[in-house]
Amino acid sequence: MEKEKKRVTLISVFAAIFLTGFKLIIGLMTGSLGILSEALHSGLDLVAAVITYFSVSVSDKPADQEHNYGHGKVENLSALIETFLLLITCVWIVYEASNRLLSGNTHIEISAWSYIVVISSIIVDISRSRALHRVAKKYNSQAIEADALHFSTDIWSSAVVLLGLICANFGFYFADSIAALMVAVIVLVICYKLGRRAIDVLLDKAPHGTIILVKNTLAEFPAIKHFHSLKVRTAGADTFIKVNIHLEPDLSLLQVHEICDTIEKEIGSRIDRSEVYIHAEPEDIRHIQNEIPDDL
Repeated sequence: MEKEKKRVTLISVFAAIFLTGFKLIIGLMTGSLGILSEALHSGLDLVAAVITYFSVSVSDKPADQEHNYGHGKVENLSALIETFLLLITCVWIVYEASNRLLSGNTHIEISAWSYIVVISSIIVDISRSRALHRVAKKYNSQAIEADALHFSTDIWSSAVVLLGLICANFGFYFADSIAALMVAVIVLVICYKLGRRAIDVLLDKAPHGTIILVKNTLAEFPAIKHFHSLKVRTAGADTFIKVNIHLEPDLSLLQVHEICDTIEKEIGSRIDRSEVYIHAEPEDIRHIQNEIPDDL
């Protein structure tokens, strides 16, 4: 698992190096703000790809005495850092594009290389985003998913820049700066989605879909009279689940243990890389009166 994750992220690093260098050279040659903004975007993608590479190397390390729940949140922290890097890109793009539009200095040199670099970028980005999305989904990796979003964003932003180049080729040079602003808008939307999810995980926000799945699974066991204090948190690709269940008070310790084992295995079969902690309690009126029902 770790080898595949490291391999796909390492390839992304090399892809980002190629795209950043290619775009920067052509952007400086033509003076195209659209291409230069793409070069900066790809440059930060390179930084993000490097962060992702090291984060997936750390996140799969097993739990130890200092990190009892493993190192999974390294991936979520990585995704948050990538969000800030994208925001930095947006600030520069908006500033430079606004400057050009307000000053009227929007003239750029269009050449065949302008189209070659943008089209090449789209092809590479499609290939990389597909590979990263596949691995991210396979291993439930938020860091790799963030990297995939970076390359997916590049596809749309490169398409916008390509449109701007086509318009500039017909004398509408201001279209290049407008294309750069549209790139910034696209990146901001991705930033919001990526940052919100990373912060939710870092703050241990309970994943709504997982809670519903666990509740439906528990409802399938007739031995459970009722349950409460259901808590779910995620860290990277790992999910930690805690719940209190009430069983018949006359069950033997062995029977209770077997029921809990069966429940844990069933939840584990439905939620990959999950750790389930079940606290069993007797179903008697005194015990119920001391419990606060949990509607989670």
